[in-house]
Amino acid sequence: MQERRLGIPLNPLRAFAVASRHKTFTAAARELGVTQVAISRQITTLENYLNVSLFERGTRSAKLTDVGRAFGSEIAGLFDEIERVTQRLITHETESTINLRVHPTFAQHWLMPRLPDFTRRHPGIRVRFDTRVEPLDFRGTHLHVAVQLGSGVWRDARCRKLFEEEVDVVCSAGYLEQFGALTEPADVARGELLHARYRRRAWEYWAQAVGVPLDHQRGTEFDTSLLTYAAAENGFGLAVGQLGILERAVRQGRLVRPLDMRVPTGAAFYVVWPTIISVNVNTKRFIDWMMAQVGAAPEFFKAGAPG
Repeated sequence: MQERRLGIPLNPLRAFAVASRHKTFTAAARELGVTQVAISRQITTLENYLNVSLFERGTRSAKLTDVGRAFGSEIAGLFDEIERVTQRLITHETESTINLRVHPTFAQHWLMPRLPDFTRRHPGIRVRFDTRVEPLDFRGTHLHVAVQLGSGVWRDARCRKLFEEEVDVVCSAGYLEQFGALTEPADVARGELLHARYRRRAWEYWAQAVGVPLDHQRGTEFDTSLLTYAAAENGFGLAVGQLGILERAVRQGRLVRPLDMRVPTGAAFYVVWPTIISVNVNTKRFIDWMMAQVGAAPEFFKAGAPG
């Protein structure tokens, strides 16, 4: 059977907690910004509710009873904890730094060129990058938001899709000139294959998708996709390029797509945020800005609203 709630009068309880800490009505009234008479009335209300005397009132003074002293020591800490929790919430809601988990390649090629626009729109907000490559788990971290490649399912989180992952063979114009004709997928077998350690099977998947035999084990491996794409830009060979990330490099001519063959991988890039904590207003602004970059509707603030 469910216990009946007491319906405790919280305002009188808080007035008593402050008065018991100061041991005078005058100091409690000063802290709460009310009159001494108001404090006395609140405590009287609580005494009537509890049917006990918490203060002995004299002509010009009031003194805690033994019951009042014991009760005050019990509840004073509870109100202090409420104050601390509330302060943490306010700080969380207004903090100016957004902690973002993002892969280095996405940060370098997609986010960094666009980020000055966010800074111009929200000059008081800073974005701190966390570029660790590890499974996303918001529990026990200070992360506010993340950009991840996957299927759209993360624990204790919500997400919005930014764009589908599509890949194509990329290289530098200089390498292509040296390589010669590269018009069919089978021509790739003659090139130097560039690999990223965290995407080591990219060439294998690409060869299966386009239906050509390829010795995908050969070539040069780099620690990250960031280094792999830098190697491709500098003429070291051919890479499986993530087109949504590399669109600027292709548009500027730093990379070329000799086959011009988009291959979807089935994965997508998402902006992800936790459900285990409240999303503060600055993080909401960042998420909506990310959605605007891909022409999608905002998640939190209606278009044209002050947010």
